[in-house]
Amino acid sequence: MIKKILKIIGGLLGVALLAGAVFVINTLYFRPFSIGVYYEKVFFEFALDSPELLSSLRILEQIGIESHNDDLDNASVEFAIEQQDKLDEDLAMLREYDRDGLDETMSYDILEWFLDAQARGRPWMWHNYPVNQLFGVQNGFPDFMANIHHVGDKGDAEDYVTRLSKVGVKFDQVLEGLHFREERGIIPPAFVVERVLDEMNDFVETDPKENILYTTLERKMGEVEDLSDEDRAELLAQAENQITDTVYPAYERLINYFVELQPQVTTNHGVWALPNGDEYYLYALQQQTTSNYTPEEIHQIGLKEVERIRGEMLDILHAEGYEGDSVAAIIGQLNDEPRFLYPDTDESRDQIIADYQTIIDEINAGLDDWFDIRPRGEVKVDRIPEFREDGAPAAYYRSASMDGSRPGTFYANLRDVHETKKFNMRTLAYHEAIPGHHFQTTIQQELEGVPTFRKILPFTAYSEGWALYTERLAWEAGFQDDPYDNLGRLQAEIFRAVRLVVDTGLHYKRWSRENAIAYMVEQTGVPESEVVTEIERYIVLPGQACAYKVGMLKILDLRQRAQEQLGEQFDIRQFHNVVLQNGDLPLDLLEREVDDWIAQART
Repeated sequence: MIKKILKIIGGLLGVALLAGAVFVINTLYFRPFSIGVYYEKVFFEFALDSPELLSSLRILEQIGIESHNDDLDNASVEFAIEQQDKLDEDLAMLREYDRDGLDETMSYDILEWFLDAQARGRPWMWHNYPVNQLFGVQNGFPDFMANIHHVGDKGDAEDYVTRLSKVGVKFDQVLEGLHFREERGIIPPAFVVERVLDEMNDFVETDPKENILYTTLERKMGEVEDLSDEDRAELLAQAENQITDTVYPAYERLINYFVELQPQVTTNHGVWALPNGDEYYLYALQQQTTSNYTPEEIHQIGLKEVERIRGEMLDILHAEGYEGDSVAAIIGQLNDEPRFLYPDTDESRDQIIADYQTIIDEINAGLDDWFDIRPRGEVKVDRIPEFREDGAPAAYYRSASMDGSRPGTFYANLRDVHETKKFNMRTLAYHEAIPGHHFQTTIQQELEGVPTFRKILPFTAYSEGWALYTERLAWEAGFQDDPYDNLGRLQAEIFRAVRLVVDTGLHYKRWSRENAIAYMVEQTGVPESEVVTEIERYIVLPGQACAYKVGMLKILDLRQRAQEQLGEQFDIRQFHNVVLQNGDLPLDLLEREVDDWIAQART
């Protein structure tokens, strides 16, 4: 009897194993039977090719898988081509499914939009500057190790040192890509070469024990309780050796490349100067804004918005007793008034961080009339790492890890305390944290019952459009009653409107870098040092800066449409639910969702 039972069990196990094997083979090598499985296949194949992304998300750690935490992303030309081929294959496979037969089509439509945009970008896959003043392996790697690589035990610290040992390979892959682009006429503007050389030379001239890669490991290990002093000393010694023998030589090779390139680079043109640059810019602009606007249309929208916002700013300034019609001149006076400034001390930098947190806590406690949907995760404020402050923007947000070990973080640039004006702080905090990026990003990460890719896939026009929209929303909700705080809001908005003008000016109308700087200073009153950083950002990221205002205008247009059609039935909380509940969307899909909600609410 026992033998018979075992035989039956064995047979059932065999059938189950065979069925499982068939399922696995189908999933890995063919179109999965279920589109839900296909969604996860696409995401995890992409994620598994990026150990740095996996370390950032911390999804696999929740099931005990940590092998990726000692590796770095492949930055080779060959791998980039393989990835582009795979995107094309994924799109073709997606379209083999019957969309009309699906119970839920939003996931299909989002993924199709994204994959199609990537496929259309194949002709331009080398039209970028992978090492520039904003991002690249030269500042991205130290930033990743400082802010992403988790050290919770000895094994994590060993992985940290192993990653240091692989820097040379990755830098050589980046160098390969730079040479590959150079052969095709894709070389960076002159200011990029100057900025990255200054940055990298400063990095390698630092004593290894004072380098952020060493001090970060020292700090993180200091927070691990069950690590012995002997282990800490040994791991720090290994890190110092890797910084000296692997990391610094890798940087030197990259430095030598740019030193040799420098005599060939004498201009600061927009991407129109690249091969087929006009066609590339049209693609970049429409991909970043998820719209069909032409460069000329966006340029004209920008000019119109600049004029409108300028008038509102002058109304406030004149009401406060300032004379004249030059926004730049009057704002220039405000920028020097002591009441709006912090003393230039380290204590003031700490106070700025604390004041930002107070602003965030205040608005977070007062949004019940405006939001039903709220994120569970928390947000903190921190300083942008000092080694990358010079080329970094005024602020940015980094999302939390999915396992909760790292909170969402609003990073503020404190390179020059006088760049932080008190009347700008509320608007910046609302944009980067609550109810801006922290709401939008964290709610997306916390979505339930959706494919994993929908928790992380970004669409700039949506995410930045939402963050800019919330600056205005905070004013509508009464959090900027002080006229100078409202002036700060309008200055931030005109800044984004000017971006429409200067981005298209640089890349479409062929403005010079200097003309773009002069126009932005004249219209916004922002100090020239900050404007230079911004204009140089637009040159290396064509179209991206236009996404903010385009996205905001779309959300405002949809809200007005809903208010007009629903009348007394309109509920701002429900509107925000509709906008946020699907995560990031291309703007046409967001419009469809809002229109469907309006139609359902009217029945």
